Amino acid sequence: MARPTLIVFARSPAIGVGKTRLARDIGRVEAWRVYRAMSARLLWALRDPRWTVVVRLEGRRLDAAWPRLITEPQGRGDLGERLTRAIRSHARNGAVVIGTDAPDVTRARLAKAFRASDAIGPATDGGFWLLALGAARARRVRLDDIRWSSAHTLADTLSVLGPLTELETLTDVDDGPTYRSSR
Repeated sequence: MARPTLIVFARSPAIGVGKTRLARDIGRVEAWRVYRAMSARLLWALRDPRWTVVVRLEGRRLDAAWPRLITEPQGRGDLGERLTRAIRSHARNGAVVIGTDAPDVTRARLAKAFRASDAIGPATDGGFWLLALGAARARRVRLDDIRWSSAHTLADTLSVLGPLTELETLTDVDDGPTYRSSR
């Protein structure tokens, strides 16, 4: 049986690219170091024979410190368009999508999401750290009319997709206070 896909949305780790709220609190270079370390740790820790890991990358290259993984470009459009394309292109056996901002993501939490099939992992900031869709739902997903990166993201996503199994709430590291509390 073919394996489902874990899609990791990431940015090329470069100084001044991404983590702008964190950079305002701890500086651009330190934010780059934090993002690079979090991403590398996450990508290494989540490799598992039960699923295929695909990194959907915004930017030109993976940092040399990251393990060798399948990478694909995120492409153009807002986050909803990029997520929709990624999920549909890996819908055949179901897909789970995560970012690199939640340091408490584990293989056990991902396995639970794959078993639940249609699930969402709420984040403390009103967004989500994980979206899992079974094959049928993934083939027809459309993530339109969602207020991304806001306190409304989770509610908007549930409004668009309908009911999903809710998993544990985790914290995304987006700014200085969430970074300090995650250490």
